[in-house]
Amino acid sequence: MLITMKELLSVAKENKFAVGAFNVADSTFLRAVVEEAEKVNSPAIIAIHPSELEFLTDEFFSYAKHRAYVSHVPFVLHLDHGGSIKDIMRAIKCGFTSVMIDGSLLPYEENVELTKQVVELAHGVGVSVEGELGTIGQTGNSIEGGVTTVTYTDPAQAEDFVARTGVDTLAVAIGTAHGIYPKDVKPELQMDILKEINQLVDIPLVLHGGSANPDSEVSESVQLGVCKVNISSDMKFSYFKKAREILSTTELWDPNAIYPECIVEAQNVINHKMNLFNSIGKAELYKELRNEQRQVESVSLY
Repeated sequence: MLITMKELLSVAKENKFAVGAFNVADSTFLRAVVEEAEKVNSPAIIAIHPSELEFLTDEFFSYAKHRAYVSHVPFVLHLDHGGSIKDIMRAIKCGFTSVMIDGSLLPYEENVELTKQVVELAHGVGVSVEGELGTIGQTGNSIEGGVTTVTYTDPAQAEDFVARTGVDTLAVAIGTAHGIYPKDVKPELQMDILKEINQLVDIPLVLHGGSANPDSEVSESVQLGVCKVNISSDMKFSYFKKAREILSTTELWDPNAIYPECIVEAQNVINHKMNLFNSIGKAELYKELRNEQRQVESVSLY
């Protein structure tokens, strides 16, 4: 079942769980996410960074949309960190049901104006919009980038931003970073900031840079209003660790001989995260949406 982010996260917010947004870099990662979600009956978000979209090409998403649409669990096809109107339009034309416009590095008023423009454009065709306020750190090993010094989200500004832009979800900066943290770095999330934002803003909140953060802090963030957690590096790290092991110890060259074990390693991470977000089994909460979709399909046959 392919639905919008607004539909997906309204249920998550009401039932106090979060949904993982897993960055999909090719068809094997798509399989890892979709098949694990179906196995444990969990909703999931298929997230695509603009650089991944460029690599995969537009045609890939005909397959991705179909695979999600025919599934018994709910999925969202989401553009992660769109940086321009051009990125947004490309994703919409490819059939994405959710887009993120990242104006976090712009001056505040410019971020508001750009995000508002995207909301008007996307809502006109039934696509959800995620905005970002504050900046996410970077560890130097992620395509998603980030900044050296994090600018934490100001709660009062978050309230103003949501009211003026009309976004469906808001990515907040509370101390996370994209990528895998070095061994000598211990991330600590600022839960007091998150708690205050959640009291002032009534839409689902998003946590970027969810990889490598302590499970206890991620779990606590879900209780404080986070309904979407972005996961990329943890999943890809496990996948390619296994790939390197296979390639360094064998002479295999057929993808069907190399990648199955890599997919399993990625799925182990996905499963752990879904347990952490308390989303396992929650696909059942979307039965009404699934029935509505079937009714539309039935009517369209005549």
